[in-house]
Amino acid sequence: MTRRRGDYGVDAPYVPGVFAAVGLVGVVLGIVLGDWGFLVPGVLFLGFAASYLYTTRRGKFAVWSDVLDGLDLRGDERLLDVGCGRGAVLLLAAERLPTGRAVGVDLWRSADQSGNAEEATRANAEAEGVADRIELHTGDMTSLPFADGEFSVVVSSLAVHNIPSADGRQAAMDEIVRVLAPGGRLAVADFRHTGDYAARLTERGLAPQRRGMGWRFWYGGPWAGTSLVTATRPG
Repeated sequence: MTRRRGDYGVDAPYVPGVFAAVGLVGVVLGIVLGDWGFLVPGVLFLGFAASYLYTTRRGKFAVWSDVLDGLDLRGDERLLDVGCGRGAVLLLAAERLPTGRAVGVDLWRSADQSGNAEEATRANAEAEGVADRIELHTGDMTSLPFADGEFSVVVSSLAVHNIPSADGRQAAMDEIVRVLAPGGRLAVADFRHTGDYAARLTERGLAPQRRGMGWRFWYGGPWAGTSLVTATRPG
């Protein structure tokens, strides 16, 4: 994967901040008091912060690059990224769609990603040289502003879990299926609720598969590892 030229911020930026703050306090107290009971947890929390920052700044790009390569895109598809944020996955996809279109939809909330804004995503598209291949929309993933079967591929990364209710997350999965064309493929990555996503897709007549995405997609450690749900809509 080539090095990214855009600025993609930090996912849920308060989380690594908390990890780092707790870690620093623990290390300082451990050194000052000579107490391993503070020092060891402090070092661990600094490690959690480092893991989190690696994932959000580097690891997820490498993993998603592999996922997109595995889709064997022809290059003319119309692809939707649900909860696209500043374009980490959207623009990797756009690079693989020289005659296609990468469409992103988001509510642009900075609590979910630092500096999340449509203008930031457009600036990143310019930096990556794919501004002519993307479309951006403001919309709620539980009621997507697109026609039935409009997309041959739908992806989403660390977005659906932000919906607080189980009913809302089911509605988002229903919408992903609705806008996916018969024979189209979906790939949804998240660190929570992926078993529920797979169950909902099964209820909708798909045959999903779920797998872990490895250490490069850990948000602090294996307990916050990301899983990928993939499926093809029957055609």
